[in-house]
Amino acid sequence: MTNFETSTSNIAVDERVTRTPWYIRVMRRPELGALLGAIVIFIMFTVADTTGNFATLDGAAGWTDFAAPVGIVSVFVALLMIGGEFDLSSGVMVGTSGLFAGLLITELGMNVWLAILCTLVMAAVVGFVNGILVVRTNLPSFIVTLATFFVLKGVNLAATKAVTGTVRVSGIDQGDGYDSARAIFASTFKVAGADFQITVIWWIIITAIATVLLTRTVFGNWIFASGGDANAARNAGVPVNRTKIILFMLTSLSASLVGVMFLLRLHGMQAGQGVGQEFYYIIAAAVGGCLLTGGAGSAVGASIGALIMGFAAVGIPYALWDQDWVSTFLGVILFAAVLINLTISRRAQGGKK
Repeated sequence: MTNFETSTSNIAVDERVTRTPWYIRVMRRPELGALLGAIVIFIMFTVADTTGNFATLDGAAGWTDFAAPVGIVSVFVALLMIGGEFDLSSGVMVGTSGLFAGLLITELGMNVWLAILCTLVMAAVVGFVNGILVVRTNLPSFIVTLATFFVLKGVNLAATKAVTGTVRVSGIDQGDGYDSARAIFASTFKVAGADFQITVIWWIIITAIATVLLTRTVFGNWIFASGGDANAARNAGVPVNRTKIILFMLTSLSASLVGVMFLLRLHGMQAGQGVGQEFYYIIAAAVGGCLLTGGAGSAVGASIGALIMGFAAVGIPYALWDQDWVSTFLGVILFAAVLINLTISRRAQGGKK
């Protein structure tokens, strides 16, 4: 065989220039495990349903009502995890934002829209502080945001009691601009007679925007690079610190948006609202394919993870199961989804050869 023929033969089998089969590309998608799990869980609760409503539009209105606010925050928690960081203050930020906006409206007589704007600015500042502390001190984001969690939790309780004498802010429906704000953030819409919360629309839009941001922009490449190998990313010119600070700000803003939605929907806010929800956000992101070590994940996967939680929240009572088992169920789903994602990913990598 001549040197030319040998060279041609090597090029023909060089895996770097061969096209990857479509099924291998599908298996490499981080949200595949969550999607398969969602299908199985949907079928399971449809079969176990004792009311006949789970798989109907009325049932969908119920499980999306639970999933939408979780999904809105989970999407940005997922982006932050892909960037290699955590935010344990995202849950309490929901309550902080609702209380902050409520106090501005009821105690200062501020217009509802202006109060919402001030609340979003406050949330962005908190996210900025979280990000600055993480990148400047090199402390784990787990520690920094856990500290923020306890600070905000204490402020929520103490400040609300000091101003209102109770642990609740109420009466915000008397504020100027309440009706128009509620129509945008907390109203309902009908689909074939079923009442869906407008938060579902927000959830879909935010998931789409986050997906485009992550997969079609330079900033999305920075997110993956920052979480995959921060030192290598810096050497390649990626502004790692700025990227992580922006991600912390986006996470706080998403939690603040959900806090505003709950405030307008419930006409008030309890000081303990949102506490513990941060675990739901992280679980949804992890179920959706986000690695705890960073560098991999999907906004769509996080939304599917939130949807699975909605299935469980509505499906368990519809099946007449003991609701005390909900947390156990979520724990099993988390472990199973992560294990499935890992197995599929390993098989897909082996499929290249």
